[in-house]
Amino acid sequence: MHAIEIFDTTLRDGEQSPGATMTPAARLRIARMLDTSGVDTIEAGFPAASPTVARSVVQIAAVAKTARIAALARCLESDIDRAVEAVGAARRPRVHVFIATSPVHVEHKLRSTPERVLQQAVEAVRYARRFCDDVEFSAEDATRSDRAYLARIFSAAIAAGATTINVPDTVGYATPGEMELLVSYLFENVSGIEKAIVSVHTHDDLGMATANALAAVRAGARQIECTINGIGERAGNCALEEVVVALRTRRDAFGADVRFDATTIQTISRAVARATRMHVQKNKAIVGANAFAHESGIHQDGVLKAPSTYEIVDPRSVGGSSTLPLGRNSGRHAIFERVARLGITLDAETRARFEAAFVACAERQATVQDADLRRLATALTTPT
Repeated sequence: MHAIEIFDTTLRDGEQSPGATMTPAARLRIARMLDTSGVDTIEAGFPAASPTVARSVVQIAAVAKTARIAALARCLESDIDRAVEAVGAARRPRVHVFIATSPVHVEHKLRSTPERVLQQAVEAVRYARRFCDDVEFSAEDATRSDRAYLARIFSAAIAAGATTINVPDTVGYATPGEMELLVSYLFENVSGIEKAIVSVHTHDDLGMATANALAAVRAGARQIECTINGIGERAGNCALEEVVVALRTRRDAFGADVRFDATTIQTISRAVARATRMHVQKNKAIVGANAFAHESGIHQDGVLKAPSTYEIVDPRSVGGSSTLPLGRNSGRHAIFERVARLGITLDAETRARFEAAFVACAERQATVQDADLRRLATALTTPT
């Protein structure tokens, strides 16, 4: 069973969601929750981007008890200096340097050449290693980069001292099959790869961030970079809650597990949603309001008889619970189970009339609440 490290970037990439800026107090509170939950690495921010973020990273580094604290930096000495300073108080500091490697980024964004980019990457890793023993190197837009060039720059980064190499699908371009093949190729062609942890950072532009991260695990990646609720640039990042629960539920498929305490997921999800003012969509896997809700009569009947009929994840294992909302799709089993739980007793004749009254009520409103059930029962049992 392989151990997969969880690298949470909610406080860095997640906060880059438009309008999701968090207060320093909220950032510190979420960092404490992540640390307690067993996240392996917390990417606390990009210190060069903002003095407020830099101060926040310093605060987080000072209080983290078990997690590594990482700070992001471009392959510039000035950025690296700020990152090193920000994580200096951490028990386990990491400096995370990155540079773009795809042709479109090298030509149009960096206005550089592949050889100059490779040299800059090597110099940055060497410089960071002067101050920190744990240095991660990311090849931005790796999935649109030339594979042979990617192998060269990762080999050079490891030789320069990188302890983790990260393969970002920066624009969510890859498919799971492509990601698995790319990571496999890197294992076969990167010199010294056995000396480094291979990481992936996937985005959800085509809705495949989690699938791509899991495909990389199948190919040998041992770190997943992700965010709570999947927040992040554009369509977001790989969702922490999805990869954690997928790896744990399908150990048979991935042969891997994480040390993250999944029972904390709902609490952290709500905290992040509040801090970023980004509501979680109801049908979001694991943390959405409907993730463990069953309204269909067939599904409700199955869950009441045996939860495993329609729940492959025990809601309690992620800090949640099942719900059986009542509406026009609900069946007799769920309706009368709720009636009994409310302490309402109905004889056989009244049950039939109650069911008809329920159906009429459900046609008028989307959800039938407990108060509605009591009202219907009262109307049927009160003498006229």
